[in-house]
Amino acid sequence: MPRRKEPHIPDAVLDQLLAGADPRTALEPNGLLDDLKKALAERVLNAEMDRHLAGEEPGNRRNGYGKKTVITDTGRIELAVPRDRQASFDAQLIARYQRRFPGFDDKIISMYARGMSTREIVGHLRDLYGIEVSPDLISAVTDAVLEEVAAWQARPLEEVYPLIFFDALRVKIRDEGLVRNKAVHIALGVRADGSKEILGLWLEQNEGAKFWLRVMNELKNRGVEDVLIAVVDGLKGFPEAITAVFPQAMVQTCIVHLHRPPAAPQPRFRLLERPKAGCGRPEGHLPRARRQSRRGRARRL
Repeated sequence: MPRRKEPHIPDAVLDQLLAGADPRTALEPNGLLDDLKKALAERVLNAEMDRHLAGEEPGNRRNGYGKKTVITDTGRIELAVPRDRQASFDAQLIARYQRRFPGFDDKIISMYARGMSTREIVGHLRDLYGIEVSPDLISAVTDAVLEEVAAWQARPLEEVYPLIFFDALRVKIRDEGLVRNKAVHIALGVRADGSKEILGLWLEQNEGAKFWLRVMNELKNRGVEDVLIAVVDGLKGFPEAITAVFPQAMVQTCIVHLHRPPAAPQPRFRLLERPKAGCGRPEGHLPRARRQSRRGRARRL
């Protein structure tokens, strides 16, 4: 018979935590889980204060506690933040002016990335967690990501890439209140050690040689000196845009596009009923009176 796996937290500790409480309320707001989160956060803050005072001058010491309400992914909790005499302590777990627990901003960004508007996120947090936040807070959190995105888009790249794939992905993007299907152009580079790196993402309405020429110049300005092999689709003018910036690059058509030729436009035509023997035109093309008379003769026969 297989042995029971030992829990990370002993059962005796859990029994002590649940003593006199309803286990069904442990995961509810202001329940046992929030109490544990509060206790652990305050213990970390006190440990940070001890380490801070150990490296300070002997004259600095504790000076009581200050109250601070922070927003977590399950609700609001009130923390007792330790203070020192010289007011030089700045906690790492919860910064001095931080009002949201680590991980809460990630949930907002995740909902925003799925196409939810700021008003919808506010309503979702209210219904699911009972948290009242303003749309301005949601906008501030999402706008803070734009700086990181801009820094990622302008980051320096390696000088040489043995292989780069250029292609496009079709994704659904919320635009002006509507979800639209747009193309996100991607450059996937393969380093010399075999690891892959997303070099950039570009959102362009019309894909063309001029657009890809602008992308090549951007990669050049970010530090790319040479590309050995560039894998592209069958877009006209694409190879010329690559060799204009990287003359030594070898351009290869993607194997999928190579074996799947573009569909030729089919001629439009209308199927007509074949004329019966002895008739110059199909019955469907006869005048109405003649069709009725012909059917009447057929019934009499």
